[in-house]
Amino acid sequence: MLVILAVLQAAAAAGADKGYGLIGAGLAAGLAVVGAGIGIGQIGGQATAGIARQPDATARIQTAMIIAAALVEGVALFVAVIAFLIQGKITF
Repeated sequence: MLVILAVLQAAAAAGADKGYGLIGAGLAAGLAVVGAGIGIGQIGGQATAGIARQPDATARIQTAMIIAAALVEGVALFVAVIAFLIQGKITF
């Protein structure tokens, strides 16, 4: 992931192809949101299925689900911040 970040930053700093940097930043932010949505959907679905199978373990499953969802959202937020940083390095 850091290699992709370095490539995108180099493209943004080059100055000749400003449009490619903006497209890359937009794609990065969009894919982060889609990935986070899919991940949280999977977490919620599996947690619901686990609670349905073992109602006694509801508290443990919910705790693990919240932690996992927070980690997925953290990654999505990190990618969104990187996308905004890439957009900020491109000047018109």
